[in-house]
Amino acid sequence: MNIALIAHDKKKDDLVQFATAYKQIFSQHSLFATGTTGKRLQEEVGLTVHRFQSGPFGGDQEIGAYIANNKMDVVIFFRDPLTAQPHEPDVTALIRLCDVYAVPLATNMGTAEALIRGLQRGDIDWRSLQE
Repeated sequence: MNIALIAHDKKKDDLVQFATAYKQIFSQHSLFATGTTGKRLQEEVGLTVHRFQSGPFGGDQEIGAYIANNKMDVVIFFRDPLTAQPHEPDVTALIRLCDVYAVPLATNMGTAEALIRGLQRGDIDWRSLQE
């Protein structure tokens, strides 16, 4: 499965912690991330990650294009709901694309844990049938 990993600045530490906890599961999939998040996952967790641009420079839109072309199966996006984001329209568009194309989306650690456990059990294998 192709998994996108994204985190706002104040949530990057949480995503690194999450990826460390579930490294064994993540290492069995193809990972994609926005710039700085991907770099941290590579350096601090040791995961192989295809890095897009940083979010404010179009990384969210690059991931959105993958979603629209049925090339992304899961999106884990640790959002910071308490800080205004200058690229909020891009964030909204990405979430909208997940809804339009029925791509499972987690926006915090609680839903990400449920999603990753479901991925491990095979609950998301239906995505493979859409290729």
